[in-house]
Amino acid sequence: MTTFASNNFIFSSRYRIWRHIVFWVVYTFLTSMVYVTYSQGLWSTQRQLVLGMLWLPVRILYCYPLMYWVLPKYLLKGKYTQFGVIILLWFISGWFLNYLFRLYLFIPMQEVLRFSSIVKDPWSPGSFLLLTTAAGLTSIIVLFKYWFQKQQDWMKAEKEKVTAELQLLKAQVHPHFLFNTLNNIYSFSLENSPKTPGLILKLSSLLSYMLYDCRAEEVLLEKEIEIMKNYIDLEKERYGNKIEISWMVAGDVKDKFIVPLLFLPFLENAFKHGTSEQVESPWLSVDISINKQIIKCKMINSKNTYVPVNINGIGVQNVKRRLAFLYPGKHELKTNDEGNFFVVSLLVELNDKKMKEHAFLPVSSSVVENILS
Repeated sequence: MTTFASNNFIFSSRYRIWRHIVFWVVYTFLTSMVYVTYSQGLWSTQRQLVLGMLWLPVRILYCYPLMYWVLPKYLLKGKYTQFGVIILLWFISGWFLNYLFRLYLFIPMQEVLRFSSIVKDPWSPGSFLLLTTAAGLTSIIVLFKYWFQKQQDWMKAEKEKVTAELQLLKAQVHPHFLFNTLNNIYSFSLENSPKTPGLILKLSSLLSYMLYDCRAEEVLLEKEIEIMKNYIDLEKERYGNKIEISWMVAGDVKDKFIVPLLFLPFLENAFKHGTSEQVESPWLSVDISINKQIIKCKMINSKNTYVPVNINGIGVQNVKRRLAFLYPGKHELKTNDEGNFFVVSLLVELNDKKMKEHAFLPVSSSVVENILS
């Protein structure tokens, strides 16, 4: 509980102002104690705390642009040459800032307050050293938060990857489908129907795909579409003339890869609601189009007007999570209940090549803002 509370205080934006206040109070107190110790009792603690407070606006003015502009815009984005030049200029500007503040404000204020043993050198290296120390310390804190955030993101990505793999195993065809299909094949076999070998082959291909091919991060789009067609053919044989099915694929499916089993849960739902006994003339339409790396899949199925479709089943929810994780910002899923029919429209921007391990590139602006908050 204590660790959680401390982490929450350090990293939560809720305590941002308090973190800054605590830091500068502690920093001012410690540097004042350093000066008191250095003076060997010549300067009092009260005097040094007052002087530390006088320096506080200058230190903030010098540190914050470095923290909130230079680091995120240049160092964290890999612009090392520009960062080096700016740091050099920043160092020089700090030297002159120290000089101007001491000459026009710091030394005169000590004289007004009638402090003794005033160091009247405007180029005093001690105060400049503390100024650069403050900038360096605050920069280290920002970089530590960046490193910590990267570690958390990496751990989260690894965890989500494992979760996605487990969900993929769960996103299998409903057992009722397998049971009904086997019963259907058994009935055909009793009648010595010539359709029996073909049905067995399609079911075998479907099971093999789920058990073996789906272990890969991505599969050939051509294979995924073939499995969908096999699934439809098996269901079509099961329902016979009771259902009207329209199937269309347009575009080039060659040499394209996709995450497996993205469409099958929606296809299962379509059959579940489109072949309901409450629907007088059930029908199903599947339209798939491929344009370069964009695949669009639109499924429309008949349904009972008064029975709402549950689109929040485990299989569909798993697909939604996998889409959010594997195709962030590269997919669009829409579902609409139109009364006597239901529409699922899924658009996915395919990857140019097979997916590889997620590599962490220079942090984006949104992540930087989160780190600095």
